[in-house]
Amino acid sequence: MSKQQHQPVAFCDRFMKATNMSKQSISPVDRISLLIRTVRGQKVVLDTDLALIFGVPTFRFNEAIKRNRERFPNDFMFQLTAEEFKSLTSQFAMLKKGRGQHRKFLPYAFTENGAIMAANVLNSPEAVRMSVFVVRAFVQMRELLGSTKELAKQLAALEKKLTARLDGHEVAI
Repeated sequence: MSKQQHQPVAFCDRFMKATNMSKQSISPVDRISLLIRTVRGQKVVLDTDLALIFGVPTFRFNEAIKRNRERFPNDFMFQLTAEEFKSLTSQFAMLKKGRGQHRKFLPYAFTENGAIMAANVLNSPEAVRMSVFVVRAFVQMRELLGSTKELAKQLAALEKKLTARLDGHEVAI
């Protein structure tokens, strides 16, 4: 591996400040992984989080997406319902007070493919650079879920085996 690959990659300052983490404490991929949520059974990142990652204001990010809506089929992006948004906001920190601090429109949720397409639509050097970390975060999440499913299978098999042994002991007693 080259020396450049081992050095920490500079991360969007706005994202660093918003997530309140130092560069040394957690990798960019891990920071992005924290922003991946499950909505409608899909792993997604919200428009506000992608805008923060790509270093653009949310309203500009959404403008670019709306101008290129044909690039975002329903399996790439969907708009949250009021109920879904309410459920997610109840999991966030307290809302800021004051004018202009709240959303006027329901947020969009982007799947892994949608996040990559959004980086292509923005076509800024920061968006292209950060899209690599977004992809790695989704891959990491997929691997983690896969290992969790395998662990669940192993636990179920162990439980079945122990139950069979206990049944044998009860019959012997």
